[in-house]
Amino acid sequence: MTFTSRWPDGHELVSYSPSLVVHDHLEAGGRYPVAEFVARSRTALETASERVRARYGVPCSRAAASLAAIEARAAGLDGDVEVTALRPERAA
Repeated sequence: MTFTSRWPDGHELVSYSPSLVVHDHLEAGGRYPVAEFVARSRTALETASERVRARYGVPCSRAAASLAAIEARAAGLDGDVEVTALRPERAA
């Protein structure tokens, strides 16, 4: 699945998760302080990646890349700004 987030500068970032577990951590339309968004995304993507590892013996590199992109986007942002979790979609 993919999920989109809108950042304070209006940029929309599309991230990939191999699992629907993201629904357990981010609510569509939810607004989160940047640090909380990163923490929730990290938990969701690491959980999803571990599910892949358990099944296939290797973690999900796309989930790791998505987490790295989220962390890079968040770097240097003021902790008071918010990120909006937008629409989750099934990946094609």
